[in-house]
Amino acid sequence: MTQASRQTLIDTRGAQMFPTLTAAEMDRLRRFGSVRHFGAGDAIVQVGETGHGLSVLLSGAVEISQFDRGVRTPIVTHLPGGFIGELAQLSGRASLVDAYAVNEVELLAIPPERLRDVLIAEATLGERIMRALILRRMGLIEVGAGGPVIVGRAGSADVLRLSNFLGRNGHPHSTLDPATDSCAATLVERFEVTEEQLPIVLCPDGKLLRNPTEAALGRCIGLVRPIDPDHLFDVAVVGAGPAGLATAVYAGSEGLSTVVLDCRAFGGQAGASARIENYLGFPTGISGMALMGRAFNQAQKFGVEMAIPDECMALDEDETSLFVRLAEGERVRARTIVIATGARYRRLPVRDVERFEGASIHYWASPQEARLCGGESIALVGGGNSAGQAVVYLAEHAARVTMVVRRPLAETMSAYLIERISSLPNVEVVIGAEISALEGEGGALHAIQLRDRRTGAESWREARQLFLFIGADPNTDWLANAGLEMDARGFVRTGASCGAARLPLETCRRGIFAVGDVRAESVKRVAAAVGDGAQAVASIHAYLAEQDQPKVIVERVAAHA
Repeated sequence: MTQASRQTLIDTRGAQMFPTLTAAEMDRLRRFGSVRHFGAGDAIVQVGETGHGLSVLLSGAVEISQFDRGVRTPIVTHLPGGFIGELAQLSGRASLVDAYAVNEVELLAIPPERLRDVLIAEATLGERIMRALILRRMGLIEVGAGGPVIVGRAGSADVLRLSNFLGRNGHPHSTLDPATDSCAATLVERFEVTEEQLPIVLCPDGKLLRNPTEAALGRCIGLVRPIDPDHLFDVAVVGAGPAGLATAVYAGSEGLSTVVLDCRAFGGQAGASARIENYLGFPTGISGMALMGRAFNQAQKFGVEMAIPDECMALDEDETSLFVRLAEGERVRARTIVIATGARYRRLPVRDVERFEGASIHYWASPQEARLCGGESIALVGGGNSAGQAVVYLAEHAARVTMVVRRPLAETMSAYLIERISSLPNVEVVIGAEISALEGEGGALHAIQLRDRRTGAESWREARQLFLFIGADPNTDWLANAGLEMDARGFVRTGASCGAARLPLETCRRGIFAVGDVRAESVKRVAAAVGDGAQAVASIHAYLAEQDQPKVIVERVAAHA
């Protein structure tokens, strides 16, 4: 199928993306919003504006459009019964599209907080609306519409870094290479951008960033908003992997005001898995990004506030609450804190690794990295299930895959993955070996040197990309002064190991809990992490009830005095 004839999401699922509500359904929604009027040509929503929720069209017509290289491109025209919005409007974040009134328009404006009420109170109708919001975001991602434009050299480590950041956060974007795109070259020349300042990023509001950090880019496009320092959350979750998101979903659904913080993106290590095939309820498997994306959207549905990317620097407390100190100087106050920071990837103990990281050495296998492997010889180190899933996925793209492991796969990997790998003709499994040297230049890897662990014999293999799945260490450096007990490997102790008075998953400090991979003695599986999240919320309820009990007694005594 050619590019021109390939069907888009709007071609295949347009009816679900843009459903038409009945008169009765619109009447049911009236209690959640207020009626507004617009004249022909009026801007109802513009790219970059925040705070808009869902707008249900009662009469008239509204054109939804986007700008692509200075040209306005129509997406859809809503008629009565249609509604304006996509996932950004669920949390009042910046709009990715423009909406203009074609003629006289009357619409029902439902603010973000009331939109969440719709999704819960009107279950059947809410399901249709939620599906449409998700599909519309997927459609924008498919064509890179409405998001920032990254201008930089193809294959550059910083281009890959920013593209991965946006992709992992489910945010549409596009990339242009000034070496092959005349418009990109003109931008670089016009703004006098030096090679060291590449890539540049053009944000939807017109701002230009020069090789920004993920945090700077996140703030520019509205992913992160200022946090009210006086607001007291019931729960602050640090880490947006499966354990953190599970905690957020259960806490939010049970009425606890909750905020989730993560320094990079939602999903954690699970979000980087190409395909998870042994997770309960998905017989055909599901990508880690898809699974975590559903959890992320589900948490927002229940009113959970997302602060991503926002890096946590320390835990502390004062006379009124616990709080988390953030890198930007802000702090988040909460009655309880859940540590779900998981683990960080181990680096290969070989000289010059840092020269190739980002451009040729990777710690996950997403579609972004898979595109770099097209027709190339690549290598992967690791023998666990995550490594096996990555090999199966990357083998679909690479010409040849060399899998380097220390022990036989049967000792470390699930049987279904071993069977699948053995059937792949372009995969070679090298057992009992390790990488001893790297060869390449300018950040581009050319080959790896393998050393037999038993004999010491060395040999070279071509490898243009290298993937490392060699385990992880607890991500607890930021907790150095938090006063928490750790085990010998640095994982956080919880529950009975901290004393008989501790609740399940509670650390040695009251009101602070640890879940998922960062917790000592946890089972390193996605399902186990999700279970931790559910159990943590039960313990949080018990803790909060215990803290509130003296207050209730005092109030009762005062009432009888």
